[in-house]
Amino acid sequence: MSAPAKRPGAVVTGMGLVTPLGRKPAEVFEALTAGRSGITAVPEGHPAHGWLPFAGIAPHVDGTEVLPPTETRCVDRFVLLAMAAADDALADAGLVVGRDVDPRRTAVVLATGGGGLETFEQQSHRRLERGRPGVSPYLLPGMLSNMATARVAIKHGIRGFSTAIVTACAAGAQAVAEGLRLIRAGDADVVVCGGTESSLHPTIAAAFTNARALAQGWEDPAQASRPFDRRRNGFVLGEGSGVLVLESAEHAAARGAAGYAELIGWGSSTDAHHPTMPRPDGEGAADAMRTALANAGLDASDIGYVNAHGTGTKIGDVAESAALNAVFGPDGPAVSSTKGATGHLLGAAGALEAIVSVLAVARGLLPPTLNLADPDPACALDHVRGAARPAELRYALSNAFAFGGHNTSLVFGPTPTGTTR
Repeated sequence: MSAPAKRPGAVVTGMGLVTPLGRKPAEVFEALTAGRSGITAVPEGHPAHGWLPFAGIAPHVDGTEVLPPTETRCVDRFVLLAMAAADDALADAGLVVGRDVDPRRTAVVLATGGGGLETFEQQSHRRLERGRPGVSPYLLPGMLSNMATARVAIKHGIRGFSTAIVTACAAGAQAVAEGLRLIRAGDADVVVCGGTESSLHPTIAAAFTNARALAQGWEDPAQASRPFDRRRNGFVLGEGSGVLVLESAEHAAARGAAGYAELIGWGSSTDAHHPTMPRPDGEGAADAMRTALANAGLDASDIGYVNAHGTGTKIGDVAESAALNAVFGPDGPAVSSTKGATGHLLGAAGALEAIVSVLAVARGLLPPTLNLADPDPACALDHVRGAARPAELRYALSNAFAFGGHNTSLVFGPTPTGTTR
């Protein structure tokens, strides 16, 4: 049976990152393909020191870099990371709202898993110490999960549709998928979309540690995150932000904007199985991938690369491997997880990995899974490991799965003109 006809896509014309491997997408991709790690010991003075032995720590973003000094009070770090990535993405696209696009035809969809939890915790301590007068009046506009979206819209004068996606570790990818939905529906010409997260603080660290979800026992932090490896024993907590600028092909062409790649399909599903564990057979994840392929008008054989969710947990990696084999069969595409180098950015992970997938298509180069020295036989896939792999790549798929059973897959291909930045 032939695949459905291809539907209109969305051109990726700009990208911005704040990650444990740096800020410029090209430099982050170069680090990934060179096999460098962004995971380090948590230094003294960091809020998570003593609570996490190692983490994927993103570069500092000072509030005055993205906001006037008078507006930086009680703005949580997750908002600052998103604003920095969005500023860079719009600059990368060469796009000024109001000059190059109608503000009412521009949308913002930014995701987060937890929002401003650190700010909420700090203000809760102040309430316990000083009572009601100790709580800042800026608490809510500083920490609510929609505030990354709101702040980006305010700064850039974006007056179209806006929302925040809060589906844990699938959120960043779902925000990107929503961007494609808006453009296909004719509701926007340009969408600023992605994810942001800042969870490197004591309470979140303690929760994941007590849940036995985090990697432990590694003297070298760079070796701790090891997706699909037999010795993996949990994920490494990371932070950061990834933002993409999506445009309709017509809008990009009209302003002469070159694209990196085209987002051509998406799929989502729900496991309906357990609050934290995936279906062991991976059937929910497989549903999302099959839906994404159908949405893109492709067959499974068209996909040359999968950027896996691949967190490094015992159960999750096996379930995703089962899903990939169910969808693609024993001769499936090349697979890697870039979390080996970055750690798990939670609500921002899907956006970062979408950008990696875009660059894999644009550059024809597949980043390896770091620390995949001894692949688990239960994760039998065509792993990219040891070194980056050149590939004549047309289509890539990026996976993001989450607590609650949320699954999202994105499909990227070459730009409509066949030229890339």
